[in-house]
This record gives sequence, C-alpha cells and structure tokens, in this order.
Amino acid sequence: MQIRQKLEDMSSQFTPAERQLVSVLLADYPFAGLEPIQKLSKRAHISAPSISRFVAKLGCAGFQEFQQRLVQELKAGQQSPIDLRDAINGASDATLASYVRQVETLNQEMIEQIPAVQFIRLCELMTDPRRRIFMIGGRMSDSIAEFFVRHLRQIRPDVSHIPSDPELWPEYLLRMRPRDVLLLIDFRRYQASLARLSAQARSRKAQTIVITDKWISPAAKGATELISVPIHSGTVWDSYVPAFTMIEAMLVAMAERNWDATRARISQWDKLREDPAPGTKK
Repeated sequence: MQIRQKLEDMSSQFTPAERQLVSVLLADYPFAGLEPIQKLSKRAHISAPSISRFVAKLGCAGFQEFQQRLVQELKAGQQSPIDLRDAINGASDATLASYVRQVETLNQEMIEQIPAVQFIRLCELMTDPRRRIFMIGGRMSDSIAEFFVRHLRQIRPDVSHIPSDPELWPEYLLRMRPRDVLLLIDFRRYQASLARLSAQARSRKAQTIVITDKWISPAAKGATELISVPIHSGTVWDSYVPAFTMIEAMLVAMAERNWDATRARISQWDKLREDPAPGTKK
C-alpha cells in the first residue's frame, strides 16, 4: 500500500499531534517526507522521537525506511514503457482476451477505490450551472480531457478545453471566477507545467479536480477533489480504460440529473449541426 493511502486510511488511529504531521506531509507529498527529520519536526511542531513512533505505525522500521519507500513511489511515478517492459521480466501475454481480463480487473479496483459519495459530489460540481468548467490533460491524457469536453458541452454550456500551449493559458486563467472548476487529468511521467496551472487556478479561487494514478501527480497539491484510478496493466503500456470508464459513467449520471434540460440542449445542438447554411436550399 502507498504511504499516502496509509496516511488517509489510518487517520482515525492518529493522535492530534500526528494528524498535524499528516497535514504537513500531505500538503507537499511526498517531498515533505523526504526532508531531514529535524526539519520535518520543526515544520509539524512534533518531536523527532514522535515522528519515529509515527512511521512505525505505518509499518516502517524507521524514518530511513519511510523515506526509502517515498523515493520508491517517486521512481514508480516516472516509469517509462521501457521500465514497465523490463519489470515484466519477459514478454506479457499479448492476446486480446488476456488484456481484456486485465482491464476488467482494473475497473473493479477503481469501483472499490472511488467512494460512491465522491462520485455523486463530482457530478454535482460539474453540473452546477453557476460554475464554468475548464479541462486539460497531460501529453497523453489530454485526449481523455478532450473526450470529456466534447460530451459535456452537449449537456451544459460554459465548458472549455484549455490548449496544451502554456503561452495560451493566461486567456483561460483570466476567465476563471471563484468557484469555477478546473479539471486536470495527469498520469505518471507527469507534465510538470500542469502543477503550475493548478496553483494559478487555485490562486484565483477556482476549484481543482485532479484525476491521476496512485503515485499522485504534482498537480494534485491542494486539489478540491483528488481521484486516483488504477492504471498499471502489467504490460508495456499503462491503461487509461478505467479513467475513460469513470468519465463515461459521470457523463451518464450528469445527463440524467436534469434530463429535460439535457434533452433540450442536445436537440438544439443537433438542429444547428444539421440545418443548412442560411440562404441555401434543402
């Protein structure tokens, strides 16, 4: 289990001082945990011996092992397809049936990881007509964000896909109002620039939703909602199928939240698509 997940799952078992330490660790995860123990002690206002007892609760033999595990998580979050292929120690079973079974396992893991209440909360945020929605992904995952945008635009107005060129981002940041939503999708081999965009959006008091993997994108720091989906397929490629599955499920739920409004918008959308240009005959 990842250290971050342990920190969240064991929260009820921690003392008030330890919960303060958890807040410090999660505010800048995993880098805060890689600081010298004395510096971390000063930041969290908890003694070094108390930190040692805390990491023992997490199953670590000592602070050094705790830091080693954080370093391993960082390395895992940067693995390339070559690293993944080497880790298999031989060719994977590259048949359609085998891969589908692996994806089914990932989807089941996702169901177990994402609480139903969070799923409902996300749909409420994304359909709130008072909020503008902005989306962007990393160099590979941006295709997921664009897929989401194209469908969500047929459900509600004020949905924008932020282009990948950072030179164009100020235009979208200037349009963000407090409580608007920026949704970022970023999986391992993370796109560093998205962390900057996320921070800039939060400085404008926008809500940030980050869909990432268990190693957690740097863009997730301070996120309003963090969704971790399983991606490790046991092959040379990570699988984005669970992310697409969750997004399609959200689109269905959001369309049904106010079906009369959704139906009217899709009808108007299709009419404009199908109508001939003004002045032309049918």
